[in-house]
Amino acid sequence: MSAPSLILASASPRRRELLARLGIEPVRVAPADIDETPHEGELPRVYAVRMAREKAQAAASAEAHVLAGDTVVAAGRRVLPKAEDEATARRCLELLSGRRHRVLSAVALHYPDGTLREKLSETSVRFKRFSREEIDSYLASGEWHGKAGGYAIQGAAEGLVAWIEGSHSGVVGLPLFETRALLKAAGFAIG
Repeated sequence: MSAPSLILASASPRRRELLARLGIEPVRVAPADIDETPHEGELPRVYAVRMAREKAQAAASAEAHVLAGDTVVAAGRRVLPKAEDEATARRCLELLSGRRHRVLSAVALHYPDGTLREKLSETSVRFKRFSREEIDSYLASGEWHGKAGGYAIQGAAEGLVAWIEGSHSGVVGLPLFETRALLKAAGFAIG
């Protein structure tokens, strides 16, 4: 029996870098193009898992396993958007300033036979209270662009985190503990 192969259903360079930490190199990167609009009243956990599942299914292959993930920043029951413009990023940062929020990172693995397995990581993060200058400086960095909740913890925002409880890699975009468990169960050689 040959070793399983993996398609990564994500264009995120961070997810690919995190996957490499497990010693896994995808045979192909095939970003899933799906509608990522939350359903009305959809809770953040449900939304994160649904997005990971739908991305894995959209890139499904009969020749390889497909790994997909989704990371959601939640303030209470509210899903914060991916910041595509500075005004959205500013609103997110102002909302998160000095308060605790959750980062839900779901990962789904689609098997060649159609089986689908998923796991969810939940991390609590609290930022310090931001001054206007700190928000302006962070926005000037551009790191926020395309990031859930308007920040990237692997960059300058990490210096603004007062505390974190849970998976740092999950906040970056791929929870390694959960991903490792899914891949090992599917027969991937991971130390």
